[in-house]
Amino acid sequence: MTTPNFQKFFKPLLEIASDDNEHSTKEAKEILIKKMGLTPEDLQEKVRGGSMTKVDNRIWWAKSYFVKAQVFSSPRRGVFKITQRGKDLLALNHQEITKKDLEKYPEFIDFSKNKKNKADDQNMDDHQSDNSIDKETPEELLENAYEEIRNQLANDLLNIIKNNSYEFFENLVVDLMVKMGYGGSRSDAGKSIGKIGDEGIDGIIKEDKLGLDVIYLQAKKWEGTIGRPEIQKFVGALHGKRAKKGVFITTGKYTKTAFDYVKNIEAKVILIDGGDLVNYMIDYGLGVSSSVIYEIKKIDTDYFLED
Repeated sequence: MTTPNFQKFFKPLLEIASDDNEHSTKEAKEILIKKMGLTPEDLQEKVRGGSMTKVDNRIWWAKSYFVKAQVFSSPRRGVFKITQRGKDLLALNHQEITKKDLEKYPEFIDFSKNKKNKADDQNMDDHQSDNSIDKETPEELLENAYEEIRNQLANDLLNIIKNNSYEFFENLVVDLMVKMGYGGSRSDAGKSIGKIGDEGIDGIIKEDKLGLDVIYLQAKKWEGTIGRPEIQKFVGALHGKRAKKGVFITTGKYTKTAFDYVKNIEAKVILIDGGDLVNYMIDYGLGVSSSVIYEIKKIDTDYFLED
């Protein structure tokens, strides 16, 4: 018997949560083993090229999809609880719940598809959508899967950052700048100055290994949108330091007026929002590690050439 695909876990997992209590993924796994009749062989099967079991992997994805579709809420890390939307979905009494059932929720669509795909989908009928997978090459399918995994990782990273302290975030910003090649080693490249800083400066980083110039940092944990006034305060702090370069990093977003403002000032100020932040972390290997690596090979035609 092979491990059921991850969509097979959807309905049983939703049924577990139907008691309206909070559940941990560890607790859910023990129930699912009995509920789905998973065998010892199923529990031993690993994802290809990785150390995680397929059962753990599929429970994790099922729970993550439900959270993104707001079928589950996630009160804290590793814990889930059914929402009213989840109760309504279960009340439909589907024989099986699939990813397609989640695609009626706008929050899930926003999570799973990039803007280009959204625009394309508006011009597709249901039949085309159902068969779109047949129109993609294996490479395209792999690339789409990679993007979905990366998007999930980016979402998880941002949530973890928001749940950590301001001090942690300020240090993270300096660490990221070092990873991106500024200043050399972490020990002497830059520092977080936190509460002892003044005028809105949270960190300092050398632009190069010799420290010929210094870049000032502002780290702002923010849920909403940052506008021009906050950026003007930072630019004022730069003027106070006679500095011409700064990086403003937030877990939130910026308004258009904030971007327009930095384009028209003498100081060079870079704005990095929450989405950019976690993507830089993934690209430069900060706070993440490789789980599975797939190597795609092609025929070396030169090898088969005969003289």
